[in-house]
Amino acid sequence: MDKQGEDAATGQITAEAARIYEAFFVPALFGQFAPWLVEAVGAGRSDHVLDVATGTGVVARAALEQGARVTAVDINEGMLSVAKDLEARVTYQLASSEALPFDDNVFDVVTCQFALMFFEDRVKALREMKRVCRPGGHVAVSVFAPWRDSPGYCDLIPLLGDIMGPEAAEALKAPFCLGAAGTLEELLMQAGAADAKVIRKTGLVRHSSLDGWLDTEIGGWTLASEAPPQIMQALKAAAADRLGKYRNADGTVSFDAPAIFAIA
Repeated sequence: MDKQGEDAATGQITAEAARIYEAFFVPALFGQFAPWLVEAVGAGRSDHVLDVATGTGVVARAALEQGARVTAVDINEGMLSVAKDLEARVTYQLASSEALPFDDNVFDVVTCQFALMFFEDRVKALREMKRVCRPGGHVAVSVFAPWRDSPGYCDLIPLLGDIMGPEAAEALKAPFCLGAAGTLEELLMQAGAADAKVIRKTGLVRHSSLDGWLDTEIGGWTLASEAPPQIMQALKAAAADRLGKYRNADGTVSFDAPAIFAIA
């Protein structure tokens, strides 16, 4: 596997890409899902919440707003550096999701938003989440629907393939790999968390323009180092034709973002 593939598979990004992720991806997409996940799992005052693969801490901050005491872990130092700058009241630790550095039965709620697809051993990570969650507590995981069923990405991914090559297209498919019906429930069952409640939620992706969408999608993710200016120019030149249907009358871009929540 080449470096691009390794980064896509593990979700590793630079601190600069993490800042772009927080400044643009969070308001464009991830921010709206965080309070929904916290609400779905019922996290609130007096609960001790663990947010696994916290990224820049969007779910951790949403849980904190509900009065919870929050601990957050991530294996990506670039993401954690941004998270720490944004909210000092959360306790952060650099840690692998497959080897959580906590005793059994510590947390009331464990959350993991749009990260399970990047774990090296997904079942092991889910078992770890279950292990550190107290009896009667809840584990909440969210994933995206399949890329072919996701507006915007069903057209962007083939465009990346044509301009940047098949490796880039595969890299952008990675976040959508657990969305097929029954996939998430099967992983939870293998981890010993059967009978998960499944909730389907549809968010809205919003960008200021087609160029802004591409700058965010490439610059805030694992492909940032793979797209020099000439590649970005080629993508943007093709965007009006290939992605123009997502552009609104005022030049902004928006489209649905279907996702699946599982509460165990």
